[in-house]
Amino acid sequence: MSDDHSPGDGRQPYSDRGGKEAKHAETHDVRREQMTNPKGPEPVDESFAEQLAPDTSSAEPGGHADESMPAEADKTLHAKLDMLSGEELNRLAVLAEGASLDQGAVYLDLNDMARGPYKALGGTEVGPSDRIVAKRDVDYELWNRLVGQDEHTEVERPV
Repeated sequence: MSDDHSPGDGRQPYSDRGGKEAKHAETHDVRREQMTNPKGPEPVDESFAEQLAPDTSSAEPGGHADESMPAEADKTLHAKLDMLSGEELNRLAVLAEGASLDQGAVYLDLNDMARGPYKALGGTEVGPSDRIVAKRDVDYELWNRLVGQDEHTEVERPV
């Protein structure tokens, strides 16, 4: 046995106090250290993006695509719209009888073009003699040729 009793000779390893973690906890504020250490990027919450995305489950693409026919198929419109070519008449979608007009959407009655574009009220349907065109179904160049660029839309009033 040695007569040297210095602390360096007789120290026990710190495993008897709980290992490295316990020794670290004695000398550091472990809770604060865990809170301030970076953990990497937060997981992306997909539900937030879904809430912001528009609901397209019930919306029909192209507006009234299923409820319309090209103006070229209606021979009475050829004389009324003689300023349009056959290709333009083919691009012009006329709503079929019984189609519901969307409230607040802008329409034009080709039988009464002097009236100009109007916003429809809810519950309005296309009548048997109506030739209605929805603005959202027509490209803007063709729409402007039909109604003029400086026309203002009016709300349709019940008769």
